[in-house]
Amino acid sequence: MQGKIIVISSGKGGVGKTTATASIGAALALEGKKVAVVDMDIGLRNLDVVMGLENRIVFNIVDVVRSKCKLTQAAIKSRRIENLFLIPASQSDNKDVMSPQDMIRVSKKMRTEFDFILMDCPAGIERGFENAVAAADEAVVVCTPEVSSVRDADRVIGLLYAKEIPSKLLINRIVPAMVERGDMLSHQDVVDVLSIDLVGLVEADDQVVVATNSGLPLVLQNESKAGQAFKRIAMRLNGKPDLPIEIPSTSKSLWKKIGSKIGFGK
Repeated sequence: MQGKIIVISSGKGGVGKTTATASIGAALALEGKKVAVVDMDIGLRNLDVVMGLENRIVFNIVDVVRSKCKLTQAAIKSRRIENLFLIPASQSDNKDVMSPQDMIRVSKKMRTEFDFILMDCPAGIERGFENAVAAADEAVVVCTPEVSSVRDADRVIGLLYAKEIPSKLLINRIVPAMVERGDMLSHQDVVDVLSIDLVGLVEADDQVVVATNSGLPLVLQNESKAGQAFKRIAMRLNGKPDLPIEIPSTSKSLWKKIGSKIGFGK
């Protein structure tokens, strides 16, 4: 069996891609899959910190591409979850040191070593994006219920569609009280604009900050609503696409009030 490569993307920075990558990867590993999470943000790595592995880095993805080390040498095993591995980014290089062809070549080896490979895509739609999506089988587009995030997600979805990469939508940092007041876009507002299938809804959760600062996987925290949501997302990606999606709240549509201002909903 060949491993599946899933790119976690958004276009806009700061929407929670890295947390989503680490959490979905951890949840897949808890289901018994051998998982690699790959930090593709060359020069600005963060996935190692989120996973509590920043002090164990010897080699990185650029070293693998340059054949300075084997893939297995760069893969750092999680201290808390069996079968979960991190392949970190380089902090001393820039995105131009790698090409999409390099990633296609390295990805062939990754497929033989892992059941799932999750690519943590950097913000933007330039070289870093092209590298991250080069060998992807499918994509998860992370979006928050904010106008700027929705517009950037729309652009990324168009690029993925042009590359014939099937995409699903993850809406992150939903605040139910704001949705109910009509002060935040509802998940249906966002889905109506972006017109792709949902893979999950994640409520805003203070435990995300705790997990990031401590390196403790969010999916191991039973009291975390976000952690439980990421578990369900992993199950949908792992052969249970019809698992019902829990909706944090329902609300009147805010999109009708502001959608036309940015060119959507016309």
